[in-house]
Amino acid sequence: MNRYQGSKNEMGKIIVADMKKIDRIMEIKVDFLKGRITEEEAKLKLRNAVDFVTADEFAYCEHQLTKYGVSDDTITERIEEIRGIFDGLLRKSEVNLPKGHPINTYLLEVREIRVLTQRMKEQLSEKFIKNQWLELYDQLEDMHIHFARKQNQLFPRFEDKDFDKPSKVMWSLENAIRDRMKAAKEALLDDRDQAFLSMQEDLIVLIEDMMDKEEEVLYPTALKMISDEEFIDMRRGDDEIGYAFGITPEDYKGASKPDQNLSQDSASFMDDLKQLMAKHGLGGSVDPSDTELEVSRGKLTLEQINLIFQHLPVDLSFVDENELVKFYSDTPHRIFPRSPGVIGRKVENCHPRESVSTVIEIVEAFKSGKEDEAEFWLEIGDQFIYIVFVALRDENKKFRGVLEIMQDVTRIRSLEGSQRLLSWNQQEQDQKKEQEKVETQSEDNGNSDSNSKITKDMVVGELISHYPYLKDELLNLSPKFSKLKNPILFKTMASVATIEMIAERGDLEIDELIAKLQARIEKEKKSV
Repeated sequence: MNRYQGSKNEMGKIIVADMKKIDRIMEIKVDFLKGRITEEEAKLKLRNAVDFVTADEFAYCEHQLTKYGVSDDTITERIEEIRGIFDGLLRKSEVNLPKGHPINTYLLEVREIRVLTQRMKEQLSEKFIKNQWLELYDQLEDMHIHFARKQNQLFPRFEDKDFDKPSKVMWSLENAIRDRMKAAKEALLDDRDQAFLSMQEDLIVLIEDMMDKEEEVLYPTALKMISDEEFIDMRRGDDEIGYAFGITPEDYKGASKPDQNLSQDSASFMDDLKQLMAKHGLGGSVDPSDTELEVSRGKLTLEQINLIFQHLPVDLSFVDENELVKFYSDTPHRIFPRSPGVIGRKVENCHPRESVSTVIEIVEAFKSGKEDEAEFWLEIGDQFIYIVFVALRDENKKFRGVLEIMQDVTRIRSLEGSQRLLSWNQQEQDQKKEQEKVETQSEDNGNSDSNSKITKDMVVGELISHYPYLKDELLNLSPKFSKLKNPILFKTMASVATIEMIAERGDLEIDELIAKLQARIEKEKKSV
């Protein structure tokens, strides 16, 4: 067998490739990356060796590189050079997918991302206007939802088939985009205009290169490797994470909607626990709603256990002693998105390459008994997130896994003094106090009317922070807002969308929308 012959892994079985062709490609790629031939020599050799390369052949060859001493770091750092030697040879697959298909939705989002990068190019050639760039960057933030769905939904399907390059390489590229965007926005907000503008060309190249990789390699390979049944299942998990740029895909072959999905996840949870009961001789045909289980302190039904997990004010994730993700709490307030696709996945594949070493260090320290807890905290926008990892050990002190506990403690950090009296709506009262404070300040400045007047340029999130009851008012105004009942999607939308954008998305007249919202505010004021 040729020394570059690919291994017969799951990916090789699915992709029907000419293995002699693969051998020729691998020999040239490895020689180039090892410095035995130049980039121009590699291009020339490839053109003499093959007429074209398909997306799945390219992906398969990339997957094999680590078997010949080429590290993931090298692949990530030199991915553009690797693609460069295939310039003109990579055959782009034409896809014609039905509406609602997960890959079709990804492609629709890619199209929107390309529209935004084109606008960035146009604005670079025009006079600098800060607000125009702020608006563009607010819209670009939606790209992170696109990435989150790939990481939690698409990549696990590849990993199931022994193909982990997308999660190891593309995740690093996505993080590079995120970091560049963050640095650029900080410069923009700090009025470092020239520094901001100097970052744009590199960022545009990064984003467009990522979209090229997705269209030319990732999605065509996915369509060849992933079955239609798997795509139907993916469609269910996609709804939990949400979609970017206001895209609301149609249903795909009966895939469940978010609320139904929750009940299906609950049913799956119940089934798992039934099997556990059967294993311990408790019988697997019991009714979960009334059969009690002995827990460490008390007795609970399976239904009660599930309800407790769903209503905890923290996010939980559990990784077992084999480093496989086995559980996450499906609370509606999750800080970071999760979907059923993460279950059964190696924990190191659920984190970007840059943080994998930290994850491995934590797990190894827990396994050895050296440590029992690790804590982190970070600021994301206005949120202060507290994260703690806890080693789980049984009564014999044997390591049984890791529990991750995550909580948004922003409000907790702001509490002062004591509260000894019952208050049902403390958060709403705090918001009302803040609203009254702002209105009082405005009155002192002689412009109280302007403070309460809604304008088309107001950001929805800022408006709702002062008038929380307007959230339900908005959701009920148009059937097109039904998807926004997903808390993750609503939170993302509210941070960037203006009243004018909401009116356009819901097919509402802007003046009519403002009038309805203004009327609700006046009604609430009178009722106080």
